[in-house]
Amino acid sequence: MNRQLLYNPLRWLIIGAGAVICVVSALNLKAEALDTRFLFLTILTVTVASRITVRMPSVNGRITISETFIFLTMLLYGGEAAVLLAAAEGVCASVRMVKKPANLLLNGGVMAASTFLTVWALRSCFGPIINLPHSSVPATYVSALCVMALVQYVVNTGLAAAVQACKMGESVWHTWSKYCLWSSITYLAGAPAAYLIVKLIAAVGFSAVMVSTPIIGILYLTYRTYLKNIEVMAAAAKAEAAAAAEAEASAAQAEQARRHIEELSHYIAEQERISQALKESKDHFRHAAFHDALTGLPNRMLITDNLRLALERAHRCAGYHFAVLFLDLDRFKNVNDSLGHTVGDELLVAIARRLEAGLRPADMVARLGGDEFAILLDGISGVGDATGTAERIQEALSAPFSLRGHEVFTTTSVGIALGGVGYESPEDILRDADIAMYRAKDKGKACHEVFAASMYTRAVTLMQMENDLRRALEREELRVHYQPVVSLTTGRISGFEALVRWQHPERGMVPPGDFIPMAEETGLILPLGLWVLREACRQVREWQGRSPMHRALTLSVNLSGKQFMQPDLVEHVEDVLRETDFDPRCLQLEITESVLMDSAESAVAMLEALRAIGARVSIDDFGTGYSSLSYLHRFPINTLKIDRSFVGRMGPGVEKAEIVRTIVTLARNLGMEVVAEGVETLDQSEQLRALECDYAQGYLYSKPVSGEAAGALLAKRSPWHLSYGDVPGESYPATALNNVRYLKFA
Repeated sequence: MNRQLLYNPLRWLIIGAGAVICVVSALNLKAEALDTRFLFLTILTVTVASRITVRMPSVNGRITISETFIFLTMLLYGGEAAVLLAAAEGVCASVRMVKKPANLLLNGGVMAASTFLTVWALRSCFGPIINLPHSSVPATYVSALCVMALVQYVVNTGLAAAVQACKMGESVWHTWSKYCLWSSITYLAGAPAAYLIVKLIAAVGFSAVMVSTPIIGILYLTYRTYLKNIEVMAAAAKAEAAAAAEAEASAAQAEQARRHIEELSHYIAEQERISQALKESKDHFRHAAFHDALTGLPNRMLITDNLRLALERAHRCAGYHFAVLFLDLDRFKNVNDSLGHTVGDELLVAIARRLEAGLRPADMVARLGGDEFAILLDGISGVGDATGTAERIQEALSAPFSLRGHEVFTTTSVGIALGGVGYESPEDILRDADIAMYRAKDKGKACHEVFAASMYTRAVTLMQMENDLRRALEREELRVHYQPVVSLTTGRISGFEALVRWQHPERGMVPPGDFIPMAEETGLILPLGLWVLREACRQVREWQGRSPMHRALTLSVNLSGKQFMQPDLVEHVEDVLRETDFDPRCLQLEITESVLMDSAESAVAMLEALRAIGARVSIDDFGTGYSSLSYLHRFPINTLKIDRSFVGRMGPGVEKAEIVRTIVTLARNLGMEVVAEGVETLDQSEQLRALECDYAQGYLYSKPVSGEAAGALLAKRSPWHLSYGDVPGESYPATALNNVRYLKFA
């Protein structure tokens, strides 16, 4: 409908353009150049040539030989004469077929516009048109004839197709290919014919036109007869094909009747077979919809339906009790990672069989997905039955599994939720059993725990805290605090350790132990750690620029396990160093022993990559993990940080400092520096200095403080004078931590 609305505007636009072109051409026409030959060509074109038409096969359209005379006029008398002749021919050729005057004018406008554009194209490319037949360069007149034929053909048929397409509501391309494609022969043959006539006139005179006209007419009539023969042959072939198709259809009907009589005797038997197949198919899909494909156990949907029935029974019968056990295998990922997923799947199947063997017929075990299972204990007497079943299950699963030549051990954590009238939906029971299972994992795995309302409250609190933590970065609630690292040789601050703090708008300052593990579990530690690194580098870089004596300040930043295992960790660190203009030699990245030993081989490659960009690496909390001395020798480590638990046990007497002495000696032999954490007394400081420990940090010097407070500590240019009052060696009081008035400056 949108195209049909354009029909009338387009039609009158072409008529108007054609009228303007005719007027301009008439004004520019040189009358003295015209003669009786032009009059003869005009009469011949509009009375004879336009009536010699050929109908194209399979197309509702006709072509004429008038384009030959229009091209001839163009070459003999120029563009203006050809435009006027084309417009007259378009009107006269349409008189017999078109009744509406507007359509007569439309055809004249199309011819005038297409001829005008052809003349313009020839003049733009080759100059005056009447000079073309006299060109001595063959390429010139060959190119001119091609331009003449193609422009006239494309514009003429294109305008006609556009008008027809708008009228019929079709696409222009569809209309053009359907009605105009075959008419190209008129233009491609007419242009060379006109050129040959011009050359003939130049040789023998205008009488050549008189001689060639009947020849052209004979050729077109011959072609018309040829096309007519094609139509006749096509009609005959069509009739023959129809007859053959009818005969084939009759034979097919006969064969179909025969076959119908032959299927009919087996119809009842076939229907019975189909009915049986449908029944088997329904049974198969019903089983697949409610059972796990790997283990064959009921799935979440089926146990949920049974839980719903148990809830309804509990609401009807006061003495009825049931329970749900939620099981999760401990360290199942290690099996997949070490032995492969095929062995992991076989382990799940074997566990399913052991669970089935250890339950009563009335109970149901289901696989919820992954390594999670649920058990519905139906009709129990109380919580003792549930905990007893959990213990039997854990004992049964603790026995080794033999899988493909491997002896595999696993344990399971179990959460227990007791069903009753307090629940309204099966999903709530599964949720509470899941919460209890996670509490069992927190207790150390291979445990079971019965759900209590306080667990749900804690879970909701943790979820809310997780949501708050996700928004903490964008709300700018996170803070970086800095704890000085003091040189035990000079007594001056050599650097700072950056520690993240969370200033919650409602809870106040949230301790790191309350949100760092959550950030590790949820993956939020990655953006959080990157933010801490960037902010700390920016702050320490600012301090370095305040004074020449601060240019060597170091910055220690902790890397979590997930951060350290990032493939693009080095690129992130490089980006931060580049953004903050921070010297990588002043950056100390701290990794715990356990992180390094979890994947020692890949850890070596990552450490070497960090060292390659200039950063330094230290092992945090050294002595609390299980690092191998052989791996420690291979790790490209710069610094060992003695855990505060060893420093805290130091006191008067040599024997209490032996572990610290051993670590310092080990570091010296490996070419590493040593930092002691958790230094809180002057005795500890003096002993560490006597053991030739390089650096120390702890509440003796300062607790972690804000960037502003840390900057104030840097402003004190004198070194720490490590004494309390006038009594040398007296312990630094724990109640006065970070109170700088107890620390004098030399």
